[in-house]
Amino acid sequence: MTIIDRDLQHIWHPCSQMKDYETFKPIVIKKAKGSYLYTDNGHKIIDAISSWWCKSLGHNHPKLKKALIKQANQFEHVILANTTNDTIVQLAEELSRLTKHLNKVLFASDGSCAVEIAMKMSLHAHQITGELNRTKFACLENSYHGETCLTLAVSDCELYKKPYQPILPHTYTIKNLPYTNSRHTELWQNCASHWQKIEMQLNKYKDQLTAVIVEPILQGAGGMLIYSSDFLRRLRQWTKKNNIHLIADEIMTGFGRTGLPLACQHANIEPDFLCLAKGLTAGYLPMSVVLTSQQIYDYFYDDYETHKAFLHSHTHSGNTLAAAVALETLKIMRRENIYTKAQKMEPILYQLMQEVAEQTKKLKNIRYIGAVVAADLETNQKRMGYQVFQKAIKLGALLRPLGNTIYWLPPLNTKTKTLHALRDITIQAINQVT
Repeated sequence: MTIIDRDLQHIWHPCSQMKDYETFKPIVIKKAKGSYLYTDNGHKIIDAISSWWCKSLGHNHPKLKKALIKQANQFEHVILANTTNDTIVQLAEELSRLTKHLNKVLFASDGSCAVEIAMKMSLHAHQITGELNRTKFACLENSYHGETCLTLAVSDCELYKKPYQPILPHTYTIKNLPYTNSRHTELWQNCASHWQKIEMQLNKYKDQLTAVIVEPILQGAGGMLIYSSDFLRRLRQWTKKNNIHLIADEIMTGFGRTGLPLACQHANIEPDFLCLAKGLTAGYLPMSVVLTSQQIYDYFYDDYETHKAFLHSHTHSGNTLAAAVALETLKIMRRENIYTKAQKMEPILYQLMQEVAEQTKKLKNIRYIGAVVAADLETNQKRMGYQVFQKAIKLGALLRPLGNTIYWLPPLNTKTKTLHALRDITIQAINQVT
């Protein structure tokens, strides 16, 4: 039996309709390096989506590998409850420097669980302070925060959410967001014309809300959509005024994807809870964190008998192998000026996607920020994006669109010549399908 036959006999692939694999078989990866994947037959493929948005420094980074091996030679993982070590302490110190006021760090394993921690902590904190009416959450239209029950409840992607609706808690969704195509528009700076209607929505349930959760600036699974930084500023002001927590889900955007260390910094705001994952270890190992403030921490700080302790726990919370890689990732970000590289990539990606649009006549609504650019296929076919994906693989690029949205989200240190090759492959793939 071939490796593909053996795979399909047992493996249920994530985020897939398995019947599709009858005609489009899994790609067998033999190695990966930099911005490229290499298949078992020697085919070289550009990783245009950073392998689910996490490989911010590309594949097989030598310094990350060295950090991993060094830590493995000491110890790999010890329960973080009642123990500590220099690696995890250094990482917590580094993370606490990302913002001015979020100096408390709780470690978990994946993005969904980080979001759940923040949601639970918000609800619990309001119970401790006696605000028992604050039991609801609000999210944004087109939002996505994960696929556990709580995170699905605050997501607005029906494809993932609908089958499980009967068991999900009720949440509110903020509609009519001020979407824009870049940070170079008037709407990015001033969304006053939209804010009044949005505030009316929010005011309807301001006394019930414990928190509003957002993907700051850039919404991922909802279609790589960009909204006004002024909206985020105004929302932060509104939540503070009404004693409602703001949860920033920077699982995708954190560590440079939008050109700054944190997407929240585009609006010059800090949330009450900051969730990070993906780029934290540059996709090397699973690790997520929730950062929060001294004030939130103090709500839970009391004698054990008061039952105020926050008891959420993960077996691999503070996994020391992941912590060592994360610590080295943050050092590389500084040493190699990765945030500056992401900023410089912005106009290049935009120009190249414009060229795809011009040469195919099949793209609309190009939007871009930092090291991500997206556009929508002009088509009535529901799965044209999937067809483009299949063609692109054969031509040498892993695109994996969101429905009929084509996007590039390459490693932040991808070379310009690779981006030009990605443009050419995308043009060919679209033209061959259409």
